[in-house]
Amino acid sequence: MTRSLRPDLGRDLRTDLRRALRRDLYAAGAAALLVTAAVLAGRRIQDTSRTLFVDWPPLLASWGPHLGPGTPAAVLLAIATVAYGPALAARLPWRALLPLTWATATAWICSLALIDGWDRGIAHRLTTRYEYLQVIARFDDIPATLRDFTHHILLDSPDNWPAHIAGHPPAATLTFVLLDRIGLRGGGWAGMWCITVGATACVAVLVTIRALADETLARRAVPFLVLAPAAVWMGTSADAYFAAVAAWAVALLALAVTARSLWRAGASGLLFGLTCYLSYGLTLVALIAAAVLVLGRHGVRERPALLVPLLAGLAVVPAAFTLAGFDWWEAYRLLVTRYHQGAGGIRPYGYWVWANLACTVLITGLATAAGLRRTGTALLHRRANAPDRAAGARLALLVSAALLALLTADLSGMSKAETERIWLPFALWLLPSCALLPHPRAWLTGQVVLALLLNHLLLTGW
Repeated sequence: MTRSLRPDLGRDLRTDLRRALRRDLYAAGAAALLVTAAVLAGRRIQDTSRTLFVDWPPLLASWGPHLGPGTPAAVLLAIATVAYGPALAARLPWRALLPLTWATATAWICSLALIDGWDRGIAHRLTTRYEYLQVIARFDDIPATLRDFTHHILLDSPDNWPAHIAGHPPAATLTFVLLDRIGLRGGGWAGMWCITVGATACVAVLVTIRALADETLARRAVPFLVLAPAAVWMGTSADAYFAAVAAWAVALLALAVTARSLWRAGASGLLFGLTCYLSYGLTLVALIAAAVLVLGRHGVRERPALLVPLLAGLAVVPAAFTLAGFDWWEAYRLLVTRYHQGAGGIRPYGYWVWANLACTVLITGLATAAGLRRTGTALLHRRANAPDRAAGARLALLVSAALLALLTADLSGMSKAETERIWLPFALWLLPSCALLPHPRAWLTGQVVLALLLNHLLLTGW
């Protein structure tokens, strides 16, 4: 009787697998249709009313097919990682895997950036009229500049700050001021800082997954984090640096609650405080932190003293800037006004509220759309007793928190366009959903093809 049931069980299993794969493909197809709709509708709106202020909607980019010195390296690295990455990620010792992940992610970001050449791809990115390096000289007296910072946010204020300086708390600009002070001057050093630090975000995400879900899922996520299409915008963007700081804040919190570590809790709080002074929108990382606390609640219950260094660390950066004369809340209020004084006040919310999600598809890839479908399934089956199901549900909760943060930013109306860059700190946390997918090499191939096409066909900028 038992033997006669086995063929039926096997057929049922194969049927379930095929059904799940079809659903993955439907999710990926729906994401592709969303991007197509955003391109076509955006093109029509831009041609008729010219209210989008982007040349190749929904991306801030222009059509410009090209090759560059980074092309051979990017193609070879993509082929090698797709071919050997999943096996190496599964086999290498954990301590060796993390630095290799960082090195490969750095190489992938650099090679994509160098498709545009050293000058356009890296050295000049942070020197344009909107960028941080334009105002280095105005920070000769840092305390005085901080006290006066809010007086130059509005467009009609004297010597108003360029867009990116006005749009961020001063810790963002101070980073590049301090690099300049220690001798790392110019766009080349600033660009490489963002690339090398930004690439560590992959490692932080892996550390978090291992601590809160399990190591197997973390290893399965490695190639998808390394070869993310988001790398097109991580080189070179200050948002890559912001993403890394936020990711390490989350990772240290995960380690703190699972290892009951007071010093990690304090370090996490310190980085969370810094995150809020790098970008106003990154206060939404609190939603990801909340998911970490839910997943690590047993550690907090066993050692509630963890909250003391966490909160103490969290207060350090805000206290320092407040004592220096910078008022975060006043600056944010003025930023909202500045945002509506410029293109943000003209760009139609009705288009961007869904076209921003198309941008997210482009930076995370079609594999992530399928992975998010699996995330929903894992949440629905979170009460299953199987260990792999339980780990998948924990990963799904973490990914869902990041998706919630992204959707909140979208609905706020303060993120209309350029979200392919601005949402990098949230998008990186969606990529681990791909660890739930079967056939990783097939999905990875789609990811790298998308990244290479984007970087070779479009000229991105901000």
